[in-house]
Amino acid sequence: MTLNTCNPDRNWVIGQSALMLGVVVLGVTHRGAWQSESGFVAGAVLFAFGAVAGIWGVRSLGGSRTPNPTPRPDAELVQSGIYQRLRHPLYSSVMLASLGWALLWQSAAALAASVVLCVFFDAKARLEERLLLARFPEYAAYRMRTWRFVPWVY
Repeated sequence: MTLNTCNPDRNWVIGQSALMLGVVVLGVTHRGAWQSESGFVAGAVLFAFGAVAGIWGVRSLGGSRTPNPTPRPDAELVQSGIYQRLRHPLYSSVMLASLGWALLWQSAAALAASVVLCVFFDAKARLEERLLLARFPEYAAYRMRTWRFVPWVY
């Protein structure tokens, strides 16, 4: 497979899809690297928080939602709902859910893939923020008062 230089957004979507699928498959196929009830519970909590953040993010974003880093032509800068606190709650939700999945299955391979997925989403968010700043002048002030992924952390 070659990278699509005509539509770089597509490459980001393919990359995130492959990484998310990798986390799921690795969790199931390489499970039980350790035995920890507390790890299982932590995984369930992270997965649940990820699911809630994802649902809240989708509902808050509405018609502006796109898997691409480039905003939709008809997009508005959403600053309500979960977007009052986080700039990228959908990325946060996938990161939390993937880390939770790895802990639920107690899979070192899925945990490693989840870390790669987190680095991927950080890079995608940085690109997306440059595009949003160019599109929405008010994004600079919004960025100053919100967290990228996790409140009080990052």
